[in-house]
Amino acid sequence: MGLGIGGWFSLANEPGATVYLAAAAVLLCAALLWWLGPEVAHPLWVATGCVALGLLLAGARAHSVAAPVLSFRYYGPVQGRVIDIDRSQSDALRLTLDQVVLEAVPPDRTPQKVRVALHAPQPHLRPEPGQVVQLTGHLAAPEGPPEPGGFDFQRMAWFQRLGAVGYSRTPVLLLDEPLPNAQRVNRLRARLSAGVQAAIPGDAGAFASGVMTGDRSGLSLQAVQDLRASSLAHLLAISGMNMAFLVGFVFALCRTGLALVPPLALRVNAKKIAAVISFGVAWFYLLLSGANVATERAFIMVAVMLGAVLLDRRALSLRSVAISAVILLALRPESLLDPGFQMSFAATTALIAGFGALEGGVMRGRVPRWALPVFTLILSSALAGVATAPYGAAHFNRIADFGFVANLLTVPVMGAVVMPAGALAALLAPFGLAALPLWLMGLGCDWILFVAHVVAGWEGAVTAVPTPGPWVLPLVTLGGIWLAVWRGYGRLVGVAPILIALGLWTQATRPDLLVAPDAALIGLATEAGRVLSAPKGAGFAAQSWLENDGDLADQPTAAARSGMAGTVGNQTFRIGAWQVVYLKGKAATERLPAACANADLVIIAADGEAAPKGCQVIDPAFLKQTGGLALWQIKGSTALRLDPVRQGHRLWQGRARPILQSVQLDKTPRVLAAAQ
Repeated sequence: MGLGIGGWFSLANEPGATVYLAAAAVLLCAALLWWLGPEVAHPLWVATGCVALGLLLAGARAHSVAAPVLSFRYYGPVQGRVIDIDRSQSDALRLTLDQVVLEAVPPDRTPQKVRVALHAPQPHLRPEPGQVVQLTGHLAAPEGPPEPGGFDFQRMAWFQRLGAVGYSRTPVLLLDEPLPNAQRVNRLRARLSAGVQAAIPGDAGAFASGVMTGDRSGLSLQAVQDLRASSLAHLLAISGMNMAFLVGFVFALCRTGLALVPPLALRVNAKKIAAVISFGVAWFYLLLSGANVATERAFIMVAVMLGAVLLDRRALSLRSVAISAVILLALRPESLLDPGFQMSFAATTALIAGFGALEGGVMRGRVPRWALPVFTLILSSALAGVATAPYGAAHFNRIADFGFVANLLTVPVMGAVVMPAGALAALLAPFGLAALPLWLMGLGCDWILFVAHVVAGWEGAVTAVPTPGPWVLPLVTLGGIWLAVWRGYGRLVGVAPILIALGLWTQATRPDLLVAPDAALIGLATEAGRVLSAPKGAGFAAQSWLENDGDLADQPTAAARSGMAGTVGNQTFRIGAWQVVYLKGKAATERLPAACANADLVIIAADGEAAPKGCQVIDPAFLKQTGGLALWQIKGSTALRLDPVRQGHRLWQGRARPILQSVQLDKTPRVLAAAQ
């Protein structure tokens, strides 16, 4: 199924009815051959049918979530109902609104959801889900990748039905308080979060609120950075580990409680009763946490495990992992591309396969009983760390070198103190007895944040790595699956694709020049690292470029590097045999004729008069059709290769269609002129 879904997302152009009819025919033929054909061929037909099914599911999901996307830049009043509260990368408070009303925009063109970052202080406002608010804001459609093959926020927003994003620098006005039945679960979540943070001050309270309700808006930016640098951010996300800790505690508590009453324990199946109660707790935790993708994934995996307990099947097995993955991919095919999905299933598969392989030998008799907890902790951290490292490095371009140590010091506290104390606090809160468990929970959170801060401060705590090519993670995944499911020495065959993937990763190259989708920023690769054209502005593109380069520098540092001559907004540089001029600002159009006379290529961040004849120009009008650009020197030639972000047309990319694919750019100005 993953291969079919991945194939659908990798298509440059939106598939038509012919593709879907062909996939449906393949699925039907595979089903008939499985039913009528010999049993020895069943795996082949099942696999073929699953690939076709994955493609069909991805297409159906993409069309089912279709919603209006803002087609122009909007400035004016924005009214809507608050459905989510979080923080942006710049630590600004951010509101997600539905029931949106925009001035002079008809309802059929108004986005279902918008997300607005509040750049002005709002001391008068205590945002709460369900409130109807109004503000004056700048909105635009979600942007595509900042470079070819980069993170596609536009695609992610499409599947979230998020039709516009923006910011506001004005006060937010509260029009109406929440209706009695509006956003009931989200309001309960907000109240619990406020109660936890009132009982546990500082970042510890915000961390406790994050792991219990999913509300991480109170956590400081420094704490978030420390958690990431120490590889402990996964403790904050409500995912498999948090769900497992909570459900495991409730399951053990219920089963032990029933066992303490012998007349009852002898007449009922305590394990199945505990499984039913644990399922209810997991369901409530899913709703309370906002039901994000990571929590849905964790809930499905736990539900499959508890279902196995009720059906007297083995709860922890690779089969349960596969069933969970099938259900999640059927419900949300887009989650295949999510780092959380990849890392969660990689860790779970490695843990079950690893402990399964050792269970009959090392785990039985060879390790003293008193040493088993320590051995289990070390082995589980090592297995999960090795399994998730390639995915974390590929998506986040960094490796936390001391993450193994940090996890050894904090995961036991998370499982033995933080989550049990949080569960007890929830049980005792109606009786006014939550103070003690919340105090214990605060101590555990303080310890986790302390470890994160100390480890993040160690020299060499983070190693940056460049973005791999498109084949690296698929090869790592296929090799890892082979290692997990095969038996005997044949499983060593799975090492080969992993080694090939790592070899390809070491040969990954980066573009010589990157141009932002609106030309507001460019980045030139030099021996000292990428030089950015400005110390601020286009921050998302700047951060993405540097991270994808495997560069830990920030934007001001990268802008201070040598490699471009001139002042900001009027810079010249060379790419091989090419003389390039970059223009930006009010006087950019006035400088264009002179720049064309002296340069082989001009990049201008301003709309204006047409360029002189024979001048090769990249301007916002050109970029509106192509998206961001990557330029490469062609070895053994004076030509450049120009790779646009948009080389096809997909549902989430709006109405504009690309005007060129990857092309070779010669000094004879024919390609850009033809495109323009």
